[in-house]
Amino acid sequence: MKQKRIPLVGRQYLVPFILITSLFFLWGFAHAILNVLNKHFQEILDITKTHSAFIQMTMYMGYFIMAIPAGLFISRFGYRRGVVFGLLLYGIGSLLFIPGQQYLSFNLFLFALFVIGCGLTFLETAANPYATELGAKETAASRLNFAQSFNGLGCICAPVLAGLLLFSKDGQTGSGNVALPYICMGVVVLLVALVFSRIKLPEIEHSVEVDEAGNKVGLWSHRLFIFGLIALFAYEVGEISINSFFINYVVEQNWMNAREASVVLSFGGLGLFMLGRFAGSWIMGRVRAEKMLLVCATGTVVTTSLVLLDVGMVSLAALLCGYAFEAIMFPTIFALSLRGLGNHTKRASSFLMMSPVGGVVGPLLMGLVADHATMVWAFIVPLVAYCVVWACPQDGVCLHRFLNIGGSLRFRQGNPYGDSPKCRESQSVWLLPDECR
Repeated sequence: MKQKRIPLVGRQYLVPFILITSLFFLWGFAHAILNVLNKHFQEILDITKTHSAFIQMTMYMGYFIMAIPAGLFISRFGYRRGVVFGLLLYGIGSLLFIPGQQYLSFNLFLFALFVIGCGLTFLETAANPYATELGAKETAASRLNFAQSFNGLGCICAPVLAGLLLFSKDGQTGSGNVALPYICMGVVVLLVALVFSRIKLPEIEHSVEVDEAGNKVGLWSHRLFIFGLIALFAYEVGEISINSFFINYVVEQNWMNAREASVVLSFGGLGLFMLGRFAGSWIMGRVRAEKMLLVCATGTVVTTSLVLLDVGMVSLAALLCGYAFEAIMFPTIFALSLRGLGNHTKRASSFLMMSPVGGVVGPLLMGLVADHATMVWAFIVPLVAYCVVWACPQDGVCLHRFLNIGGSLRFRQGNPYGDSPKCRESQSVWLLPDECR
C-alpha cells in the first residue's frame, strides 16, 4: 500500500504561508546588495578591504544586539506585530541612505545599515519559526527551505540591479546614486508593512513542556538546540565571508571586471543558491533532512578547498557550486534546532538569530587575510567555518561528545526522541533512525 505523502503546508495555513514567504524575498534583497556595496565603497571612498568589511559588520551586529529584544517582543505581542515592527525599521533604515548619499558619509551609511539589520532581525525571528509551524512537524525543514528559496530570488535581483547602477560598462565605479535602490526598497517595504498591519495571522500556541515529575524543561537542556546555535554561527561566517568578497576575488583573478562579476554573482552563484533551496526542499520530502545536511556540508568543504588550491577556472566553478551546496544549510539547521522545543520556540528563535553575528567576524577576518596575503588565501576563513558545520552531524564527532554518557546516548526528560535500544545505540542525534523521531 502506497504511503500517503504529508502535505508541505496545512490547508488552513496556506494564505499565512504565502504572506510570510513574501518577506523572505525582501530580506534576501537587503543581504545581497551588500556584496556590491563592498567593492563600490572601496573605490569611491578609497578604503581597504578590511575597512569595507564594516558594511557587513555593522548590519550583522544589529542581529546580535537586537535578537533577544526581538524574541521578547514577539513572545509578548505575537508574530504579526513583530513582522510589522521589523518592516518599519527596515524601511526607515533604507530611507536613511538619502542623507548618507547627500553627505557621502561612510558612517551615515553604516548607521543606516545597522537600522536595517535591526529590522531584519525582527523579520527573521518571527518568520523563520512561524514558517516551521504552518504544517506537520515532519515537513518543517522542507517547508522552511521552500520559503527560504524566495530569499534566494531576492539575492539574485539585488546584485544585478545594484551592479548596473553603480558600475560602468568597463567595470569601474560609475556615477550611480547608491541611495536610489535603497529608496525604492524603503518605499516597497513600508507598503508591505501597511498590508501586514491590516491583516490577521493565526498565532501558534505551544503548551508548556514538563518532564515526568511535572517540572518545566528548560531551553538549554535541549542539546540539539545548542548544536544548532554553534552550527549556524559557523555557517554565517562561511557564507557571508564568501558573498562579501566574491567580486574582489574574481576581479583580482583577472577573470572579469566588477560589473560582469556582479552579474555572475547574481545568476551564477546566487542563482544556484536559489535552485539549491528549491531542490533541497523537494529532496527533503523524500530524504531525511539530517542526511541532506551532511552531504551538502561535505560539498562545501570540497568546493572551498578547490578555491584555496587556486587551479584556475576549476576554482571558479567550485566557488559557484559551493552556493548550491550551502543553500539548504541555514533553514535546515534552523528547523532541526527548533524541533521539539514547544513553548521555548520563540525564545529559541531569538537566540538562533544571534548567529548572523558570524557576518561580523567572517568578513573582517577574510579582509585582514586578503590585505596581508592574497584574496585566494582569504578563503581559509570560510573553509574552517564549513569544516565546523561538517564535523558536527557526521557520525557524532561533536554531538557525540555533547550527548554520549557511559557509551550510549542518554536523553534528558522532555526530549522529543525515543528511548528504545536502537535509538540509544545511534552515534549521532542528527542521524537517528526514523522511528526515534
